[in-house]
Amino acid sequence: QVQLVESGGGLVQAGGSLRLSCAASGRTFSNYAMGWFRQAPGKEREFVAVISRSGESKYYADSVKGRFTISRDNAKNTVYLQMNSLKPEDTAVYYCANSRNSLAIHRNEFDSWGQGTQVTVSS
Repeated sequence: QVQLVESGGGLVQAGGSLRLSCAASGRTFSNYAMGWFRQAPGKEREFVAVISRSGESKYYADSVKGRFTISRDNAKNTVYLQMNSLKPEDTAVYYCANSRNSLAIHRNEFDSWGQGTQVTVSS
């Protein structure tokens, strides 16, 4: 079982940036692809980005492509989400999760989830 803890959320103005972190403990971090999801009030949890075990492959939702960057440091058991040019519609609780599938994008492909970190973008 992998334990995941997100951090780095906060309140930012539109056009600003935030960097989220997700620290993992437990079984070998580099065995898993890592993903970020988000959930806005009253909406379903949606896929944001995923990175492969080695970090060489990445995939993004169209809504964040070109603005968000996912990365990982396997030596630190941490995955990051750099968010630039933030928009009010990016406001949500952001979750990280791990998957045995290389570039999983569906919620049911992910095993463990963190508690989430709130990101609020003001207009």
